[in-house]
Amino acid sequence: MNYTLAREIFESYLDHYDRTDDKVRLKIIHTYGVVGQSSAIARRMRLSEEDTELAKLIALLHDLGRFEQLRRFNSFEPDTMDHAAYGVQVLFEEGMIREFLAEDTWDPIIRTAIAKHSDYRLSGISDARTLLHAKLIRDADKLDNCRVKLTDATETLLGASAEEIGAQEISPDIYDAIFRNQCILSADRITAMDYWVSYIAYFFDINYRESMDIILENDYISRIIRRIPYSNPKTAEQMDKIEAYVKRYAESTTKPKVPCFCTESGIE
Repeated sequence: MNYTLAREIFESYLDHYDRTDDKVRLKIIHTYGVVGQSSAIARRMRLSEEDTELAKLIALLHDLGRFEQLRRFNSFEPDTMDHAAYGVQVLFEEGMIREFLAEDTWDPIIRTAIAKHSDYRLSGISDARTLLHAKLIRDADKLDNCRVKLTDATETLLGASAEEIGAQEISPDIYDAIFRNQCILSADRITAMDYWVSYIAYFFDINYRESMDIILENDYISRIIRRIPYSNPKTAEQMDKIEAYVKRYAESTTKPKVPCFCTESGIE
């Protein structure tokens, strides 16, 4: 694996898209942010050099399909395109993966991790190493999405200002889902506030303790919640309760350690 070469190929791929578009720019920055988070998680987990490089490559390619989705639909919504499936199609059915990686040794792991990185719930993986990388990319994706939710304009994310979002109510089913420790289906979101709450619900789908440590160290839960000024009194009260609940969950949750594919032990 040669991440530097893979990045050069990725940059060439991006030349087919409008880099000046805010949403395209957001996804480019996000891609490299996920690479950084994947590397950070792998380092904390003490994974082998090979698995660390593999995690970085998966991160680089995980949102390949997003750029075509934006060109065709100018939208991130899943009902316009399954960006994960499209990325798999371009890479594996059309063969672009060979431009990034000469060997096919890791193809099944890369394919599965990308295909499942945005699934509502991760399932159907029996191979331990594939499961490791499928979980790792999901965690890294969410960690960089914390940065996105803190730095990018809410108008770009949701088509509404922070003030407009905070004036809305949370749909009852969305609010209740938080206290069932559930992520929120895209189709169930109605208001912009529902979308904002769904970003908080991502924390219920963190797989590794190392990832949750990064969340807590950066105070992402409170910082994301407090980015919005809640002028709606009912929403403000509910968000206070959500903040307290999700922070308790994050602080108390213990995830099992992943088996380490360590070069020191001779296991790859």
